[in-house]
Amino acid sequence: MSRTIFCTFLNKEAEGQDFQLYPGEVGKRIFNEISKEAWSEWMKKQTMLINEKKLSMMNPEDRKLLEQEMIKFLFEGHDVHIEGYTPPSQ
Repeated sequence: MSRTIFCTFLNKEAEGQDFQLYPGEVGKRIFNEISKEAWSEWMKKQTMLINEKKLSMMNPEDRKLLEQEMIKFLFEGHDVHIEGYTPPSQ
């Protein structure tokens, strides 16, 4: 059963997550405000960040950096800056 939420990232009604994907207060906020589509956008950015910066999910500092980037991307309207990555032209 899919749930519809108002996605603050897309600024429209969209399909919400099936369950909370991220722990804590940030996770609750993502569950309530971030659609599947927006989350998948973030997942692409996260993968690029992990690869570019050689981040390890075992490292608390790396996880903290990713969380900060995620919050900026999903809630504050900042795009993720990837060194040497040029987005394809629209």
